[in-house]
Amino acid sequence: MKNILVSNDDGINSPGLFRLKQALDSVGEVTVIATDRERTASGHTKTMHKPLRIKEVQFPDGSLAYSSSGATSDCVALAVLGFLPRLPDLVVSGINFGANVGHDITYSGTLAAAFEGTVSGIPSIAASLDTYEEGDFRSAARFVAHLAQEVMARGLPPNVLLNVNVPNVPEDEIAGVEITKLGRRLYRDQLIKRQDPRGRDYYWIGGERPTGVAEDEGTDIWALAGKRISVTPIHLDLTDHSFIKELRSWKICTEER
Repeated sequence: MKNILVSNDDGINSPGLFRLKQALDSVGEVTVIATDRERTASGHTKTMHKPLRIKEVQFPDGSLAYSSSGATSDCVALAVLGFLPRLPDLVVSGINFGANVGHDITYSGTLAAAFEGTVSGIPSIAASLDTYEEGDFRSAARFVAHLAQEVMARGLPPNVLLNVNVPNVPEDEIAGVEITKLGRRLYRDQLIKRQDPRGRDYYWIGGERPTGVAEDEGTDIWALAGKRISVTPIHLDLTDHSFIKELRSWKICTEER
């Protein structure tokens, strides 16, 4: 039986994590190592200057899970570097509250776990539900479990992970599955300045929740707007290969100065 590592950035008590674990139980032997608290937008980080602690947690179905004091990428690193007796055959991160589309992937702790798995040579999936409120994670979990079976049967190319976003609608209203590209997120962040009781300035980064350009056909944002599940292949090579030739014309290389 295949070993599946499940993690997330919403914390060990997130309902999306538990529903995902339940769905994947039918696919392989599942181990959960998740963050001990919410770490939204934590990005792909590595904790190197303080200890990492792991605590056993019991899920509602009586199964054992682990919470970690580290970030989501630390959770995967712990498993890969020896906390588990065997390397996972698959890493699945989620199911996250809120879509991770467009430029979100650079901020997302959910994606960070999948990035870490991919860096370690393990096929990886990140999954999110397009809601910040209450949602039914069951249908999203069933789809991710089906996708996990396909990934384990077929594999993924080196340095490629799958980013899944599921619309928050009843299962019978989902209009299908689209293989997509990253869309254009529109962020509406604001810097909020306040003062503490001693008169010292401090700041919050706040503002309204992001939107996106739903008119760009073929993107993850477009798919969600049409009540379709989005599956986007993400490659770790972020090089802009089309710009290399022009950049060389700048004559900034040592031999050209």
